[in-house]
Amino acid sequence: MVRGLFAAAVLLLKNSREKRSRALFAGLAPLFLLVLALGSCRYDTAFPEPDTKALLNLPPGFESPDFPEDNALTQERWELGKRLFYEPALSVDSSISCASCHAQNLAFSDGRAVSLGVADAPGTRNAPTLTNVAYHPYFMREGGVTTLEMQVGVPIQEHAEFNFNFVLLAERLSQDESYQQQSRQAYNRKIDPFVISRAIATFERTLISGRSAYDRFLQGENSALDAAALHGKDLFFSERTSCSSCHAGFDLTAYAFENNGLYTDYADPGRARLTGLESDRALFKVPTLRNIAVTAPYMHDGSLPNLEAVVAHYRSGGQAHPNKSALIRPLDLTDQEAADLLAFLQTLTDHEFLADPKFQPE
Repeated sequence: MVRGLFAAAVLLLKNSREKRSRALFAGLAPLFLLVLALGSCRYDTAFPEPDTKALLNLPPGFESPDFPEDNALTQERWELGKRLFYEPALSVDSSISCASCHAQNLAFSDGRAVSLGVADAPGTRNAPTLTNVAYHPYFMREGGVTTLEMQVGVPIQEHAEFNFNFVLLAERLSQDESYQQQSRQAYNRKIDPFVISRAIATFERTLISGRSAYDRFLQGENSALDAAALHGKDLFFSERTSCSSCHAGFDLTAYAFENNGLYTDYADPGRARLTGLESDRALFKVPTLRNIAVTAPYMHDGSLPNLEAVVAHYRSGGQAHPNKSALIRPLDLTDQEAADLLAFLQTLTDHEFLADPKFQPE
């Protein structure tokens, strides 16, 4: 039955090849939810077993993320997910892996305006950081995917990324007895789409970052921020800039969908691709600012090359668009204030996270 559902999904994808974008998956999300999650949307809010706490390595003040009831955190699942994350066999020609677009030293982003798939096929959007994805309520820039388990299917099925499908991928990996052994240890079943999606999601849920200079300041280390960064912090959280209205909370994002006036006319319809509503046109999920200094270039299309360009954009107030947020307006900042704001953004880098050997391939 599961195989038949996957075959139906693959057929739908093949019949829609002209829509070569991630939104294709979003349109098929209900089907993949049935296949990948098998109807399970329940989460276990209990803290994982003591022997898995080191895998999470929660920063001070961070709550343990929720894990699905059918995908609780275990060492075996994490190890399998990590191996799969770095496995190029996930792509049709075995040339690229998840890590190709999500490098640890770049906070699991890739430094490109848009990522390159198999045969260097250009993607359609900038690859977001995977920092703290365990806490996200939905995924993709239009929010069309509701779980990490479902999100794993996006790059695998996407023509401009891995250009593969779960049925053939599972058959390929099943030829490797070491994968079969790890799958049985982790999920008590042979390796299949259920296992692949859940194992990778397990690994990604442990990509938790919260030990930046700014975090140390919040924990009482006053010397963690210098005078420029302190002034920049005050500006960031002020009504004068309203930065923290969209970039709020411990993860510095409210996970809302906003238009920031990047263009008057957008090639990418944003959330409207999912909902079909004109009121959602060119709205995109607000990203986290954690590790923002290492995730250039910026915006959904990677069109702004550095943080200086980002600050300049917001100082200008952006371009006119009917759905532009009312919070986006010209900022009367001096050059020194802009520099101080940049200094604060630099303090959001978690260098321990970027170099943690736990996340590196074996």
